[in-house]
Amino acid sequence: MVRRAACGFERLGVKPGETVALLLRNDIPFFVATMGAQGADAYPVPVNWHGTAEDVGYILRDCNARVLVAHADLLAKLGGNVPTGCAVLSVETPAEIMDIFGLSAQACAVAEGDVNWDHWLEAQSERVDLANSLRGSIVYTSGTTGRPKGVVRAPAAEEARERMFGIVDEIMGVPQGAPIRSVATGPLYHPAPNFAGMRAAQPGSLMVLQPKFDEQALLEMIERYAITHLNMVPTMFIRLLRLDQKLRGQFDLTSLRRVTHAAAPCPIEVKHQMIDWWGPVIHEFYGGTETGTVTIHGSDEALAKPGTVGRPLKNCIVKILDDNGQELPPNQEGEVFCRNYNLPDFSYIGMPDKRAEVQRGDLITVGDIGYLDDDGYLFLRDRKRDMVISGGVNIYPAEIEQALVTMPGVKDCAVFGIPAEEFGESLCAHVELLEGATCTPEEISDWLRDRLGSLRTPKLIKIASDLPREDSGKIMKKSIRATYWAATGRSI
Repeated sequence: MVRRAACGFERLGVKPGETVALLLRNDIPFFVATMGAQGADAYPVPVNWHGTAEDVGYILRDCNARVLVAHADLLAKLGGNVPTGCAVLSVETPAEIMDIFGLSAQACAVAEGDVNWDHWLEAQSERVDLANSLRGSIVYTSGTTGRPKGVVRAPAAEEARERMFGIVDEIMGVPQGAPIRSVATGPLYHPAPNFAGMRAAQPGSLMVLQPKFDEQALLEMIERYAITHLNMVPTMFIRLLRLDQKLRGQFDLTSLRRVTHAAAPCPIEVKHQMIDWWGPVIHEFYGGTETGTVTIHGSDEALAKPGTVGRPLKNCIVKILDDNGQELPPNQEGEVFCRNYNLPDFSYIGMPDKRAEVQRGDLITVGDIGYLDDDGYLFLRDRKRDMVISGGVNIYPAEIEQALVTMPGVKDCAVFGIPAEEFGESLCAHVELLEGATCTPEEISDWLRDRLGSLRTPKLIKIASDLPREDSGKIMKKSIRATYWAATGRSI
């Protein structure tokens, strides 16, 4: 199928270095289209399907997509947002996805007049020689500070490939070509699930597709398919730990060899509980779309260095810089700058000035505040843009959020700064409760004060029925926060 897709894309006019966009949920065509685009020496562009039609249209125009491969129900929502000159291939949305997302059969069928992906693929010849340039996917950042930015890398030079594959081996814990068995727990448009999924899509390995995360279903899959590798986020850990203890003990999880997680801070207590349950298979890595993975650590290190996100991988550098760009000594907080020299350098499509905004010399930042300890382990405090300064004191909402999500009855939360006449800013928390929970703001305040003290206990706590989220699933703190600052004429 990959050879047919590569040939077909070429016949549609896709030239080396051009783009094939994917508006697909977790489904087999995602892998076929990705590898087919690479086989035609083009860049795959996985598009966040949670976005609006205008969001998707912007990305299609920005990357100058020559082809769009989309699930039928998602394609129908785009209207006139597909650019002229972009060929469209419609994928019938499978029954499993239809059921999980509550879609109608009509919405999932390829519309009359659209080109059916399966029929189109069947009609293609097989391309004999697949391109070997190893073009990675163009990934668009979440766009929390403006339009999403497309991160593109040049193909890896021949001499650099061994280093690049070596880092993949270190992250996955097995050499290239060794078979693994995995479940796609997160959306494949996201860099980490995409990375893990493409590794598991190699010959001899097994990839089970989970259209939408379900904690009990995941445990069943691990046992049924003898899963060895998973990529997860801390929210999934929290949901797993909320399952009944008796239910959790019913599943055989001894096949697991490496479970990696990233993308958000993991509460220390949650990490320890997962290690107690699943054993020393939990590994955490840190990096960003622009930097790639730069640090990693295993379970033993997590227990010895609670809260760390690890030490730099081979050929990776992490430094802590002050506002003047000067390197800070161990245990002093500043902005985290890093570089992974195993990867080709990146650029933002059409936005060279934005690259300069995140760069200091050779180093890149994704906007995190943290410090290195005496042993070179990196600890994160928060996003620079999320830090609250109240009465001259730096307060990190991420630390409060990590504590609050472990409170019984709390499903999720957002903590941020709001205007305060005397202190400039004060803390506010919007808290989403689990179904049936009855926590009051006063109870939440008392619970936090007992654990974090009064300084880090929000002055205002609101119970929210449904926290707004970005397309990636992250809570939209920026939009919640903006409602409090709109009338002040300032944002800090």
